[in-house]
Amino acid sequence: MSDREKNIKNTEYASLEGMSFKLRKMEHIQNQRNHWELRLQFMESHMILVAASGQGWLTIDGKFTELRQGSVYVCLPGQLVEAAAHSFDERGFYHMRFDVMEDDGSSVHTMQIINRNSPFPVKGELVVTSPVSINALCESICQCLLDENHLNRFRGQILFQEMLHTILQNALHAQGNDSEAALEYVKGYMEQHYQQELTIDHLAKVAGMSTRHFMRLFKKRHGCGAIDYLAIFRIKQAQQLMRIGGQNRLRDIARHVGYHDDIYFRRKFKQISGVPPAAFMKNSSQKIVAYNASNIGQLIALQVNPSAAPADHPWTDYYKRKYHMNALLPLSSNVLIKREEIRLASPDFIIGVDTLVPADEQAMLKEIAPAYFVPWKDNDWRIHLRLVAQFLDKTAAAEAWLEAYDRKALFVSEQVKPAFKNDSLLILRITGERYHALGSRSLGTVFYDDLQLTPPRGVDRLKEDQQLTQAQLADFDADRLLLIVDEDSLSQASWRTLMNSEQWRSLKAVRNNRVDFLPSYPWVEYSAFIHELMLDEALKLWRDRA
Repeated sequence: MSDREKNIKNTEYASLEGMSFKLRKMEHIQNQRNHWELRLQFMESHMILVAASGQGWLTIDGKFTELRQGSVYVCLPGQLVEAAAHSFDERGFYHMRFDVMEDDGSSVHTMQIINRNSPFPVKGELVVTSPVSINALCESICQCLLDENHLNRFRGQILFQEMLHTILQNALHAQGNDSEAALEYVKGYMEQHYQQELTIDHLAKVAGMSTRHFMRLFKKRHGCGAIDYLAIFRIKQAQQLMRIGGQNRLRDIARHVGYHDDIYFRRKFKQISGVPPAAFMKNSSQKIVAYNASNIGQLIALQVNPSAAPADHPWTDYYKRKYHMNALLPLSSNVLIKREEIRLASPDFIIGVDTLVPADEQAMLKEIAPAYFVPWKDNDWRIHLRLVAQFLDKTAAAEAWLEAYDRKALFVSEQVKPAFKNDSLLILRITGERYHALGSRSLGTVFYDDLQLTPPRGVDRLKEDQQLTQAQLADFDADRLLLIVDEDSLSQASWRTLMNSEQWRSLKAVRNNRVDFLPSYPWVEYSAFIHELMLDEALKLWRDRA
């Protein structure tokens, strides 16, 4: 970090000396049966969410985030926030509201509660270096606040200050690496002003850096140049307009997303999307059914918004929230009803999985519309994507996506290497009473093949999942552990049993605080788009945690 950047950070954190903090409300939601929800609202106070366990989602000013165990989320007054969470174990989920008060500078040193334009230097998601420490502080704060003793309740406020200190320390460490704060600000600036003419020189000034220094740091941080990032974002906005439909002309769409040269816009669109904009617009009007859940991730990678998808799968709801697809038809789990729903929808194409749809059902679906059932067992996820693309005449789009994925995987691999060094990683999934080490045709494909991380000894890379016992966990001697626990009550009970066992506490990864968590859905899906999302999760989990 340059001296200038250090001065900026010191100024931001120096303002803390003139602030006071008061915890007003704290909820601790525990156990499988509980569900927590925050209705859409403009925040009137500061809020912290600590995802010690469970699953859920959060939107801040329209930006969607999947809640992740081990992370802390800070929301400021004035932000438009909505959230929900569920599937908690005894660690629970913590929801805190607190006031930030600032000295007004008067001789009597009165304090003013800040309800807008908060100077609090942290907001959004923060991956903390020690989730266990944050969870322990939250538990202690809860106990103190419930105590009838006034002195103990006062101690709860002191512990809250300690928790804020820990959060701010983590944020300062993260922001100090490669000018992350300035680069993230510029990235957000581009996303807000993408319709304007933006140059490298102007963006460098926004970042407060020399042009050459900004170009080098941005590419190092994000894996592509700033202008390339801007182009990708603009084309995504253009694609969204095309999917909505209407009478928008290509020229009008180009102008809207910041391009005044129609020929350049068409060339850039084809370069990024793999298809010309006119063909994309034509294809966007097609109604394509994702008959099975895994087909959703294939179609999204091909830049297709499915017109219908299974209602009983978390991906469908996730997809509707993330992509604002209110017109997406949720399909029944009853085969007869599902087929009739598809018939009434009059789709152009149906995509399914051969092993999940009986032959007689496949035949009846083909009477409704041209249908393709992906040959699953004998092919990997890349071939699955290419086969679907071939059927839909989207081969160019598939190859463009795969090329971008490989570039991103190489970039992420380089970013997480400092954290891992030579550490081995065990990917453990708890399903019911069973423990599985994930290998081929699973998340192991992303971590072991694409990111080149090292599996611990004993992991059979040829198996999709390798069943093991609680006692065998120590035999793997893994340096790091990535844990996935299914949502059902039996799986959660198995996790609680494991967590409270001496065998768990004796594991090297547990002793060294090298345990990270993922929710079971959508991450366990074996599809193209899920794997790309997993690359983003790997960055959140391990970048800057060396």
